[in-house]
Amino acid sequence: MKTPRYLVKDLYTADPSAHVFNGKIYIYPSHDVESGIPENDNGDHFDMRDYHIFSMDSIDGEVTDHGVALDVKDIPWAGRQLWAPDAAYKDGKYYLYFPLKDKNDIFRIGVAVSDKPEGPFVPESDPIKGSFTIDPAVLQDNDKDYYIYFGGLWGGQLQRYRNNKAIENPAEPADNEDALCARVAKLSDDMLQFDEEPRDVLILDENGKPLTAGDHDRRYFEGPWMHKYNGKYYFSYSTGNTHKLCYAIGDNPYGPFIYGGVILTPVVGWTTHHSIVEFQGKWYLFHHDSVPSGGKTWLRSIKVVELEYNEDGTIKTIDGGGEDK
Repeated sequence: MKTPRYLVKDLYTADPSAHVFNGKIYIYPSHDVESGIPENDNGDHFDMRDYHIFSMDSIDGEVTDHGVALDVKDIPWAGRQLWAPDAAYKDGKYYLYFPLKDKNDIFRIGVAVSDKPEGPFVPESDPIKGSFTIDPAVLQDNDKDYYIYFGGLWGGQLQRYRNNKAIENPAEPADNEDALCARVAKLSDDMLQFDEEPRDVLILDENGKPLTAGDHDRRYFEGPWMHKYNGKYYFSYSTGNTHKLCYAIGDNPYGPFIYGGVILTPVVGWTTHHSIVEFQGKWYLFHHDSVPSGGKTWLRSIKVVELEYNEDGTIKTIDGGGEDK
């Protein structure tokens, strides 16, 4: 599959988190709607309200829409904006992790549970204790250890925190200071809480120094994902305002990670958010762009394309079809 394939035609969907459950691919995207809210850097126009879950028996087969799996109206602590989710499986249960603003307009991460990968999902009565910001992504490292990665700048509110605590007068660091990091925490045995204080996901340059906040072509912005390949841990992410998907490689789930390169060049539309999954012996990149909506940043469509590695474990760069900005 060298040519990207759009997966959903009748809804606008974005931020696809793909997993293989029961021999099928299940996709957990956000659901874009025409909100009527003017576009801004805080992302208020991304006023998503529910999640649909999709499945495929084969990478080029029919895509099944399993309908609404979770609605903002069903979440007791909900304020607004159900953004990019992820899912995990453990001991006969499926867990849907989602970012949502609470009634004080602060992003938290919630979790909902189901007996089936397609849902419907029943949310917990409160968000995960100590959670903040957006874009949860869960790595199953073995039979018992699960790690959750999260964090997003600007509208995702990551710049409001240092050492997992809210700060006064929040702002990004100066260009010559260390960049803000995504966070990672091991999940509790019941999958419903953090089992530890979240840690920084540190990305280092080729000289072993942390990426700086001014290095917009490489520094973390949002959309974390973690996968394993040949015994190494690949942390991939969006650079946000430079519109790239990049990756860094480490030896364990916590890092540090050495910057590796660009997975996907800019797509049509401002945002880029992805997942990487192996299925039937090949690797695939799930992502989105705004081509079907005529370039509207807030009305996106998910797609998939094969992802390939070089012999040294680096990832071959994929052309996103947009323009470098």
